[in-house]
Amino acid sequence: MSKKQVLAQLVAPLAERARRIEREPLPRNIAALLDEAAGQAPDHPALVFIDSGETLTYHALRADVGRLAGGLLSIGIRKGTHIGIMLPNIPEWPLTWLAVARIGAVAVPVNTRYTGRELHYALDDAEAEYLVIHDSLLPVLAAMPQLLPRLVADRIIVVGNVGAGHRRWSDLLEQPSEGPLSVDQPALDDLVNIQYTSGTTGFPKGCMLTQRYWLQLAKTHSACDDRCYPRVLASTPFFYMTPQWLLLMAFIQRGALYVAARQSASRFAEWLRAYRINFCLFPGPAYKQPPSPLDRDNAIVRVNTYGFPKQNQADLERRFDFVAREAFGMTEIGAGLFVPIEAEDMVGSGSCGVPTPFRECRIADTQGNTLPAGQVGELLVRGPGMLVGYYRKPEATAAAFHGEWFRTGDLATRDARGFFYIVGRLKDMIRRAGENIAANEVEAVLASLPGVAEAAAVPVPDETRGEEVKAYVVLQQGFTRQTLPPERILAHCAANLASFKIPRYIEYRDVPLPRTASEKIAKPSLIGEKTDLRAGCWDRVEARWR
Repeated sequence: MSKKQVLAQLVAPLAERARRIEREPLPRNIAALLDEAAGQAPDHPALVFIDSGETLTYHALRADVGRLAGGLLSIGIRKGTHIGIMLPNIPEWPLTWLAVARIGAVAVPVNTRYTGRELHYALDDAEAEYLVIHDSLLPVLAAMPQLLPRLVADRIIVVGNVGAGHRRWSDLLEQPSEGPLSVDQPALDDLVNIQYTSGTTGFPKGCMLTQRYWLQLAKTHSACDDRCYPRVLASTPFFYMTPQWLLLMAFIQRGALYVAARQSASRFAEWLRAYRINFCLFPGPAYKQPPSPLDRDNAIVRVNTYGFPKQNQADLERRFDFVAREAFGMTEIGAGLFVPIEAEDMVGSGSCGVPTPFRECRIADTQGNTLPAGQVGELLVRGPGMLVGYYRKPEATAAAFHGEWFRTGDLATRDARGFFYIVGRLKDMIRRAGENIAANEVEAVLASLPGVAEAAAVPVPDETRGEEVKAYVVLQQGFTRQTLPPERILAHCAANLASFKIPRYIEYRDVPLPRTASEKIAKPSLIGEKTDLRAGCWDRVEARWR
């Protein structure tokens, strides 16, 4: 069926299909979904890895997951055990996650760009008892500032060359059969992930996400348009939430997930064309690539965009001959808002849509009172299957809610038709190339460098990456920009922050940073000092003063 035929199909009205999606029962757990798909489409590709060419059918995937689950059980992993996963986009990542989900253990996905300091924090904060890691990342493990007593050598499971005392991941697949794995099968409301997301008060927080969360999220994206997307593309790392729900979305469709090793703006259109992709999340930098006569040669029915410039959305659709619709989601809530395919009049409006199935949304003032259409306030969301809370952070969990309503930290408004628009944010966050960066974490690292008296991190608009990080630095008495040059500051950041968090711009200030009445750094005042926030800064990328 061509995409024109798909788009021409008559579908149920939006409210009716939302109610239908919410009424339909979910699978018992993630493993049950895989079992159902493998039973109905055993020889159909489930996972295709673009760069390596590796393909797993549903039958092979189910068998490997079963054996790996048995292997994990054989070394002492049980329901509720916390397991870090620090792997690139290779088959071992989804196999491990699915095996963990099958036995009811809890995955702790770890960003492969973390430094030793960041890795130590995530594993310690999540109380991880085991770690699955790629051999290329063992130096990061060795660079942790201190060892974790729980992670003894034989609890480190390595994909590739094994270090002293470590276990080999492939050995865990050497099970004679799948067999019965556990009498106590995971329930829908059992945890399956502690998923880290950047917070506004320092280090990231671990979102506790259940089996229901993932199944509900996948079902929402599979069915909210009442259309079929059997070929799905995942081009971001598996340690983010997106490829995880895209995988389950493919299972629901009995389709295939095509996995890229890493995001590439220059290759993105080629992937769409070569693999006849039907659904994906469209990265903004791909739009900035030179147009090609081949751009329209694709099988895409719909792409989701997130924060895409509204003035370019109609051109995006024309250029690639697909339906592009805005959406809004976050780790804590999963899907929140989406623009339906049939809402053609909303293209270029700047709206991120109406509530998805399973979600209610409203705009509230600082006391949590609902505001009428047209007024700006905080976007609040509620519904089943959201985060249980932040792991070991009851105060942060309490602060994130008004009753049962989750506080997104985003400023928004709603029009008379019920469409929502994000207009700003309350959170002290920098959004760089799809990465959420907590300004407070960058500031803490800068302040830990001897010679730095004060530091502030703010976003700088950037055409390619959306925003770049700028650091304001006030030096202690006795230090100058000659004795503490930008290179030393950046080297310190590189040793303690993932690469995407390192400031691009550094500005030295000879006077203290402006403060509010509550003694917080007055960042609006800082940002308002210049029209061009890059002026007078050291530019790390261009290695020059601007």
